[in-house]
Amino acid sequence: MAHLWEMNTNEIDRRKSSVVAIHGPDGAVRRVSVTQLNDADRALAAEFGYEPVFKREFGYFSAFSFAVSISGTFATIAGTLSYPLYAGGSASAVWCWLISGAGCMCIACSVSELVSAYPTCGGLYYTVSRLAPKEWVPSISWVVGWLNLLGQVAGVASSEWSAAALLLAAVSMGTDFKYLPGNNDVVGVMAGLTVLTGLVNALSTKWMERMTKWYVVFHVLIIVSCSIALLVVAGKHGTLHTGKYVFTNVEDPSLSGWTPSGWSFLFGFLSVSWTMTDYDATAHIAEEIQEPEKKAAWAISLAMAFTYIVGWLFTIVLCFTMGNPHEILNSPVAQPVAQIFYNVLGKSGGIFFTVAAFIILMFVCFTAEQALARTIFAFSRDNLLPFSRVWTKIHPLTGTPLNAVAISIFCCIAINLIGLGSYTAIAGVFNVCAIALDWSYCIPIFCKLVFGKFKPGPWYMGKVGYFVNAWACIWTAFVAIIFVMPTALPVSAETVSAYSHHPQSPRMHQLTSESWQMNYAVVYLAGILAFAAIYWYAYGKRFYTGPIIEAKVEDEAFSNDVERSSDENSMRKRNIVEKEKN
Repeated sequence: MAHLWEMNTNEIDRRKSSVVAIHGPDGAVRRVSVTQLNDADRALAAEFGYEPVFKREFGYFSAFSFAVSISGTFATIAGTLSYPLYAGGSASAVWCWLISGAGCMCIACSVSELVSAYPTCGGLYYTVSRLAPKEWVPSISWVVGWLNLLGQVAGVASSEWSAAALLLAAVSMGTDFKYLPGNNDVVGVMAGLTVLTGLVNALSTKWMERMTKWYVVFHVLIIVSCSIALLVVAGKHGTLHTGKYVFTNVEDPSLSGWTPSGWSFLFGFLSVSWTMTDYDATAHIAEEIQEPEKKAAWAISLAMAFTYIVGWLFTIVLCFTMGNPHEILNSPVAQPVAQIFYNVLGKSGGIFFTVAAFIILMFVCFTAEQALARTIFAFSRDNLLPFSRVWTKIHPLTGTPLNAVAISIFCCIAINLIGLGSYTAIAGVFNVCAIALDWSYCIPIFCKLVFGKFKPGPWYMGKVGYFVNAWACIWTAFVAIIFVMPTALPVSAETVSAYSHHPQSPRMHQLTSESWQMNYAVVYLAGILAFAAIYWYAYGKRFYTGPIIEAKVEDEAFSNDVERSSDENSMRKRNIVEKEKN
């Protein structure tokens, strides 16, 4: 099937010598020659209609490392293991990872296929313009864009909160748990770490690539060394379980309060979906990747396969060595995995691997913020967001959208400030991250299946792709029902330990009177969709036309022929030649 990456030779030659009318990040339309652009930038200008503004610094290895860092397997499992343990025990942790991971891999492969075909920093939001009927593109891409934005902001915010909780847990270990951090402590540290993330993202693409490149090596070393240490030492401390316990133990009744236990068991999917999400983050830096139609797609698929396999194995290791699950769930710092490190490896080992988890999670924040800033930039150049021209400005020194970085950092801190008033509300940020992102992926995937307009890129699954795409949509619809449900019962206001039932809780023994079981994810979803609807009818319906479909390509000879006079013709020709020389 013909595709933009497989154009015939005559078409390529024609476009290499063409002038294209492209849309700059400021919204202005200008004509530029594509003669001196590389292949990826030429495709971005000629096929997608966008002006190349980023430097392409990421190659195969750094793009793969970037994609792996988004998942942060070691740290994100450390932050969410309590979900399956509360839901159904060790068996829930092990089997929910295996089952849910397979569904997540179908989503990841479907995303890779679309990114390969349409590699822009708009990610799957852009693909709607190629997959849906023209008259439906504005409304569908509007919904997809706002869902994706909510998911990414929630992802960065929840990762920053989790990083703050892990860092304070390490500090608490250092004091032999004499210091127990509270909500205000977590919020303060979170704000500082989020600002640090913003400062790191003020660096140029070149420095971001250098920083990200070797992250995957550090990550693998930490996971392997921690797994070996836990398995070797756990037997000496009497915390090593049998294989029968690890793979078959189900808490009945479950600690979540849900019945039957089979339904409660399913809440273990949340841990996997929070870890294996944000698949298209690599797509959002596609305009900074060399040959993104190949490298971005392979990075996403391989990184998610790495996360799926390694995450499942590491979860099994933790279940083998965790000892009494009730004891680690009642950790003084409410960090069950950090408590496993402390119980098995002692104070020094506990601090070391908890700090390692914190470092890995900060890399998650760095890379997720880079993707988020590029998303805001991409959405703004299509006029999806308010004050779009502000967020598309590229700083001349760094070559990056610093205004987009600044507004995204502000939004992440603002969301987490909710934690000052209600920890329960902040817990919903973790849930809505997976829901909003997966919905923003599956709407374009559904369009691909239904409308039949898809033209594949180099990364293509062929006929099997139809079944993978279909299961990705079915799986997302299924888990979305689970993720909007309260994770524990009963849902009533009572004096309970609000912090002891959530993986990121900063202080287990603090009591509060609130409906901690309420899942506020549905509130965030309703809120963003309501805002998007109001903004659509107030502004978007009149001015927003969806992502740009294609640039207008003009041969230089043709553009000269249509000039009104020979004098104007000569002047315009000289200007084009001078631009090409420059």
